[in-house]
Amino acid sequence: MSACEVEESLFQSRLQPACHPRLHCTKLFARFRFARAALLYSENNLDKYMSFLAEEESVKKLLVAVVALVIFASVSGFAQNSASDEGGRVLGLETAWNHAIEAKDTKALDMLLANTFIAVEIDGSVSSKSEFLASIKAPEYQPSQAVNEQINVQVYGNAAVVVGIFRIKGTEKGKPYVHRERFTDTWIKYDQTWKCVASQATLIAAK
Repeated sequence: MSACEVEESLFQSRLQPACHPRLHCTKLFARFRFARAALLYSENNLDKYMSFLAEEESVKKLLVAVVALVIFASVSGFAQNSASDEGGRVLGLETAWNHAIEAKDTKALDMLLANTFIAVEIDGSVSSKSEFLASIKAPEYQPSQAVNEQINVQVYGNAAVVVGIFRIKGTEKGKPYVHRERFTDTWIKYDQTWKCVASQATLIAAK
């Protein structure tokens, strides 16, 4: 009720007859003061209540922002850990590849390479999977050591790119050799299994 409505109500009550006019006026004045005080109190409380609601809304927004930040950090941390784990698996497969070359184990290599595997050799020639395995199996190819000197992996979901320096020592067609090659291998994850789909190598000239 507004102040105008209170005053109009009190004015109407003045018009009503009273047995004791003086007493009636005193009571009327007391009611008027009480009503006005109640109105001011209500308006003051309304301001406080609206201020409380505004503060409460700010707190809610802050809590939502904090929760969202915590969730984002958790998801990011999980994604980073997952990528790190997958990267470690791919690097393990690179090591297994080197052991398979040293042992001329084409069956192990067959499991590591995708059927669509393509290799770009140090002389610029391109080999399919079957051609690459045949070159490893050839009697004139006799590797004695195959190691990675430097290696780095980047995981992109179900794909991974490995860049490093590969050192291989052995004999080919009766001639000993030691090659250092900078290589790039591309791996794709098929049904929870990593397969190398492409490999490119560039010969590092001896100094």
